Amino acid sequence: MNKPTQDTLLSVRDLVTQVATPEGAKIVVDRLSFDLARGETLCIAGESGSGKSMTALSLMQLLPKPMARVASGTAMLNGQNILALSEGQMRHVRGKHIGMIFQEPMTSLNPVLTIGRQLAEAIVAHKPVSAAEARKAAKDLLDQVQISDAERRLDQYPHELSGGMRQRVMIAIALAQKPEILIADEPTTALDVTVQAQILALIRELQAQNGISVMLITHDMGVVAEMADRVLVMNRGKEVESGPLKQIFTQPADQYTRSLLAAVPRLGEMTGTTQPKRAPAQPKGEESEPAQAAAEAPVVEVDNLVVRFDIKGGILQRPVKRVHAVEGVSFQIKPGETLSLVGESGCGKSTTGKALLNLIPWSGSIRVGGKETADLTRPERKQVLRDIQMIFQDPYASLDPRMRVGDLVAEPLVIHGLASGSELDDRVEYLFRRTGLSADQMKRYPHEFSGGQRQRICIARALSLSPKVIVADESVAALDVSIQAQVLDLLQDIQNETGISYLFISHDMAVVEQISHRVAVMYMGRFVETGTRAQVFENPQHAYTKKLMEAVPVADPDRHRKPFVRTDGDLPSPVHGLDYVPPKLVMQDMGAGHLVWS
Repeated sequence: MNKPTQDTLLSVRDLVTQVATPEGAKIVVDRLSFDLARGETLCIAGESGSGKSMTALSLMQLLPKPMARVASGTAMLNGQNILALSEGQMRHVRGKHIGMIFQEPMTSLNPVLTIGRQLAEAIVAHKPVSAAEARKAAKDLLDQVQISDAERRLDQYPHELSGGMRQRVMIAIALAQKPEILIADEPTTALDVTVQAQILALIRELQAQNGISVMLITHDMGVVAEMADRVLVMNRGKEVESGPLKQIFTQPADQYTRSLLAAVPRLGEMTGTTQPKRAPAQPKGEESEPAQAAAEAPVVEVDNLVVRFDIKGGILQRPVKRVHAVEGVSFQIKPGETLSLVGESGCGKSTTGKALLNLIPWSGSIRVGGKETADLTRPERKQVLRDIQMIFQDPYASLDPRMRVGDLVAEPLVIHGLASGSELDDRVEYLFRRTGLSADQMKRYPHEFSGGQRQRICIARALSLSPKVIVADESVAALDVSIQAQVLDLLQDIQNETGISYLFISHDMAVVEQISHRVAVMYMGRFVETGTRAQVFENPQHAYTKKLMEAVPVADPDRHRKPFVRTDGDLPSPVHGLDYVPPKLVMQDMGAGHLVWS
C-alpha cells in the first residue's frame, strides 16, 4: 500500500471488523488498508459477503452493535481518527464530512415522513434554520439531483416515487451538507439499466461540480469500468489486489479478479449465433431447437391480455382512476423455448407473468397446454397450473422462514398428491442434487443459505411438479455476476435435458441476449418490438429498444456506454382516468416474425 500523499483525504490502515457468532468472533474485514484522494473515485469490488459494505459501515460507525464492532485499525480524515470518535462526535462527521447512499432506498427512507421532512432533517441536523429556509434548501437539493416538479415532490411519501427518484432523494440527503466524501453502497443494484445510467451520470456530474471524493461499492464490473479511477478488489474480508482502473482490467494479477471479469455478461458477444449461449451444439444436418419448436404446438398461448387495477378514492372509496398495467399483449411459447420479456420497472413484465399463473385478475385469453384457463373449474385449473410454475425475484421473500427447505420443496408434491413417504424423500433429494445442492442441506432453514443457494432452492421447488413452463421473474437480478452465471447455467442445463420452456423476465439486456430464443420488449404495458434474439439484438428497430441497449454498462474502461437521456423524464405513468381509451398501435412487419409497433 502506498504512503499517504498531500492529496490523500482519507487514509485507512489495518482495519479489522469482527462479528459475533455462536462459534465465537468472526473477522469480516481483515487488516484492510487503502487511501482515498481528493476528487477521486475509488471502487471497492467483490462478491456479496466479501466485506465491502461492512467496510463502509465500519467507517461510518453504523455497525449493528454489540453484534459487530471494529476491533482495530485507523481511518484518518482531516487529521482525526474517525474510528476513535464517540457517537456524539461522529454525528458531526456523518453528513457534514462523509455522506452515504445506501443500497435500498425504500428501506432507508422513513415511510411515514414526507420527502421534504426527511430532507429538512438532514439540513437542520448541522445548521439551525427556519422551517421555510429548510424547505427552500430541500427544494434546491431536489433540483440539484434533477427531480422534476420538486415543489410537489416535497409533500409526497417514498412509496409515491419510482425507484430511480427514491435513489435521487437518497443522493440529495447525502449531499445536503456538501460532504467531502460520498460513500455509495451498491447504489444501482436493484435499478433498471436506464435508471442506473442516469444515477451514475448524476453522481459523476455532482462529483465534478462539488469536487467530492467517491467511494463506490459494487459487484458490477461494468459499473466499475465506467466510474472508477482506482479499484480495490475484496474477497472474504481481505484485499485481493488494488491499482489503477486500466491495470485491473487489462493486467489483473489475481485469479479471483480474472474470474470476476470473466463472469460479466457482455452485450454483443452473441452476435452471429442463433442459439443461446449455453445451448448444446447442433450436429450438422439437424434442425436447430427453434426450428424443432416451431413445428410443435405452443405450451402457452396468450391473446389480447389486459390487466388493469382500479384506484379508489373519496369517502365511498369508489374507483377514480385506473392503472393500465398490461394492454393487449399477445404471444406464444413453444416447447424448449425461452421467450424473454425485457423492459424497465413498471412496464408490465412481472404483471404479465403473474397473470399467466392466475395470481391477479386479468381479461383476454390464456391457454396452457391448449386449455383455456379462464373457463376451467377449480380442480381443472389446479391440474393445468401444474404445468406452469414461477421463480420469484426475491428468493428469501418467497420461502417461508419457519419451514425447513426440504419441506418447502416437498410441499407442491404433497399438495398435488404426487408422492409420499420414502418416494417423496427420494424425489426431494433428487431435486436438491439436480440444482447443485446436497441432501444434508434439506433440514436447514432459508436464512442459513446464501442468496445464490436460496435461488437454487426456489428452482428446485419450481421443478418439483415437472412443469412444462417456468416463469422466471428477475431471477438473477440481485445476484453477483459469478452466482448469476451459475444460475443461468443451471436453467439452461435443465432446459437442454427436459425440454422445459421459460418466460424469462428481466431488465438486463446482456443477460437476456445470452439465454433467449425470442425477445419481446415492453414499454408502458405493451410490446413495442418482438423477434428472435438475433433480430432484436443485432437489428433493433424501435427507439426504445435501442435506448435499453445503449444503457447497458460496458466492462471495458476503453469503451463507455452512450449517455442515456430520457426525453420524457421518468417513465410515464400508467395511471389514467376511468374514461381513458388506450391508443391503437400500428404494427410494422420486418419479416420472419420480427414485429415493431409504434
